[in-house]
Order: sequence, then structure tokens, then C-alpha cells
Amino acid sequence: MKWENWLSIDWQQVIGISLSAIGFYAGLMLFTRLMGLRSFSKLSSHDFAMTVGIGSILASTVLSDEPSLLQGLFAVAILFLIQGVISVVRRKIKPLKSLIDNQAIILMAHGEYLEDNLKEAKLSTSDVQEVLRKNGIKARTEVFAVIMETTGDMSVIKSNDVEPDHALFDDIRDSELLLGSIKK
Repeated sequence: MKWENWLSIDWQQVIGISLSAIGFYAGLMLFTRLMGLRSFSKLSSHDFAMTVGIGSILASTVLSDEPSLLQGLFAVAILFLIQGVISVVRRKIKPLKSLIDNQAIILMAHGEYLEDNLKEAKLSTSDVQEVLRKNGIKARTEVFAVIMETTGDMSVIKSNDVEPDHALFDDIRDSELLLGSIKK
């Protein structure tokens, strides 16, 4: 390895990187204004893929001559367009929503681990315990539910005296495990 190459930069590169970064940033702001803030949300796996894709295009566009700034912005515009189409399809054609999105899954209900669901999610009880600790849970009896959301994030819902709203859980696989004994 040539250390002098690793630690060097010339003024042309500084100017090129600066102009590319400014142009790319301006383009991202424009696309985000046109398509809305959902563009960078992490509501589903395709949103996450969009964010990773934009990051990759940003890195290659800003740090090298190829692709050019316009090529990079065009690629990002296509990603925004694809995400917009997928978002419309998810909202308008319900049967396709299940093909596009993962479904949330219950990992723990009423303080008890659901081993089959943990196995399906490829998680261990230790993974869930870490999330419980991060959420200030001191005992499993405090837990109404731990849900792995469509994005892979885990939601911890504490037990309390408030009766659960069924509508908040009806899109979760195995929701009957949470509400079965409560439903009327």
C-alpha cells in the first residue's frame, strides 16, 4: 500500500467532491420535497432499501468521477419514483401489500416468550431481553407485548390497567395471543 496515496488529496478533488456533495444534497432536498418526508422513513423494508440505495449512490457519486453527478441524481430520482409507485400500490391494492411488506410478529405476550415466533424471526430470548432492558423493564410481568415491527425494530408495550385497543394490533400476526382472552 502506498501511504502517500492513502493520505493525499489535491485541490481539484476537493473542489469536485465539494461540488458533487452540494449538488447531490440539493437534489435530495428537491426530491424529498416533491415526494414527501416518507421518502426517508423506515416504515417498511423497501423504505430501508431506498435509504441504503441512496447512501450507496451518494458515496459513489461524490467520491469518484464515475458516475457523474447527473447520473447519480438520475439514479436517485428513479429510486424515489419506484418508492412512490410501491407506496401507492401498498395503499391501493391490499392483496399486494402482503407481498411487498413483512408482517409484524409477536415475540412476547403477557410476559411469556413465544418460542416459535422467536425462531421464525431468527432471534433468541437474549435479543429480546436486551430490548426489554433498554426500555426500562425490570420484570417480565411488566410486559404486555414485544412486537417485531415490519422494519425489524422491536416495540415493547407495558402492561397496565388500560384495555388494549384491538385496532392497534389487528395487523400483527398472532394478535389473538394478545387479545384472545380480552376480546368480547
